Order: sequence, then C-alpha cells, then structure tokens
Amino acid sequence: MFINITMEISGHNLDIRIDSEQKIKSALDVLRQRGKLPMGTTPDYFRSMLNQNLVSAHKTFAEENIFDGDKLVTIS
Repeated sequence: MFINITMEISGHNLDIRIDSEQKIKSALDVLRQRGKLPMGTTPDYFRSMLNQNLVSAHKTFAEENIFDGDKLVTIS
C-alpha cells in the first residue's frame, strides 16, 4: 500500500508518496540519489508526529506504524 507522508530532514520538508513495505533507510537513499537530500544526511531515528513515537530508519514504514498523512521529523 502506498502512503503520502512528509519527512522533515535538516530543516527541509519533503512530501513523498512511498510504499509502506519499503525500509525507511532505503527511501532516504533514493531521495539522496535524486538530489532531494544533502549527501551525508542519513538519520537513524525520526519522531512520528501522528503517533508521537520514536521511529527507526532500519525498519519499514509499515513496521513502524507510519500511516498516510504522518510527518516524520529527524531526532537531533
């Protein structure tokens, strides 16, 4: 299932449509390759603004219960 989310990374908001079964880190790699993220930007953890929980970039969006409309913000 595809979901629409916002990712806030290093002050940049990215609205993306992504397969919920994809690993978050893999999605970040694709965004970096397409020039949407600065090189060297590889956060390991985010905060889900919908669920208010810690999210690991090493799991899939589905495993971390990320749903349509969520916003993931990098943990500093």
